[in-house]
Amino acid sequence: MLRKSFSKSNGFTLVELLIVIVILAVLAGIVIPQFTNSTTDAKESALDSSLVGIRGAIAMYYQQHSHYPGAVASTGATCPNSGTAGLGVIDTELAFLDHLTRYTNEEGQSCTTTNAEFKYGPYYAKDALPNDPIVGEVNAVVVLTAGDLAMVAPGTAGGWIYDNITGKFLMNHTSYDDR
Repeated sequence: MLRKSFSKSNGFTLVELLIVIVILAVLAGIVIPQFTNSTTDAKESALDSSLVGIRGAIAMYYQQHSHYPGAVASTGATCPNSGTAGLGVIDTELAFLDHLTRYTNEEGQSCTTTNAEFKYGPYYAKDALPNDPIVGEVNAVVVLTAGDLAMVAPGTAGGWIYDNITGKFLMNHTSYDDR
């Protein structure tokens, strides 16, 4: 009687390896776009959160002063308790930031310290606005005086754009200025 001897194989065949590689490729094709979408969604959520916070600060300033931040100079104050007076002249980023991040009086002059005269604010808790989360590392504010409620971003520079006549505040990026 003829006996066949079978040797035991200890590895995978080429076909089995190819099937495993194809399955892994299909799974990677499904999973990787999900991570990309979640990163974009996180950046857009951070943008929405930043816009809500800053717009809320602008609205509160307007309610207490009857003009928008940056529409008057923040300079000229005699600050209490050795405080530092604001340095922003009318229609500038510095005046806008002074009005939101320091104590102000009824005229809009700003100080780093408070008393009965400098009783308003600060409206934004940090010393500077956050970087925009889409472009990143840009927190500059372009201040306009156009009075245009239909204002849109002029490009993709990032940062922020603000009209101190209407109080409209947007991200300075054409793909995100409709938020």
